[in-house]
Amino acid sequence: MRIIGGRYKGRRINPSSNFKARPTTDFAREGLFNILNNRVDFESISVLDLFSGTGTISYEFASRGAEIVHLVEKDPVHISGIKKILKELDFQNVRPIHIDVRAYLKTCSYKYDIVFADPPYELSWLKELPDLVTLSGVIKEDGFFILEHPRDLSFADHKLFFEHRNYGGVNFSFFHPVSS
Repeated sequence: MRIIGGRYKGRRINPSSNFKARPTTDFAREGLFNILNNRVDFESISVLDLFSGTGTISYEFASRGAEIVHLVEKDPVHISGIKKILKELDFQNVRPIHIDVRAYLKTCSYKYDIVFADPPYELSWLKELPDLVTLSGVIKEDGFFILEHPRDLSFADHKLFFEHRNYGGVNFSFFHPVSS
């Protein structure tokens, strides 16, 4: 895996050998960040990365100068690997949080411009994520939520859904926050 853009463009990321998640492909990340390049000023945004895994989405945002990046991961092996990579890259704007996603969303009082989630595709409550995130109040009024999901799931009928993009087997659905 490599960082696609920004200050650390081209830098290789090597997760530990006992890493057991499915990272977002370079192809899909490049497509996603091409979309975001036209929508956000990276240097003025705050980002929440849920189910961080290797942390590659967070590294992409940080490499592009995001003001704040919080990443949430409950697996101790993954969070340890993330901390190691953050130390190597010396990102000052990234904070790893070792907690379950649902617990974080219940207790978080911070509001983010972008919330990204790449849950395990077999997660039993994956279909509930758009409501869980949008109703939690963690998204700024003009922000949005991006969910990575398998192709056999569609969120097009969700009341806050506004866009879908597909990159091979990787799908991204975009959601508005709940209006205040």
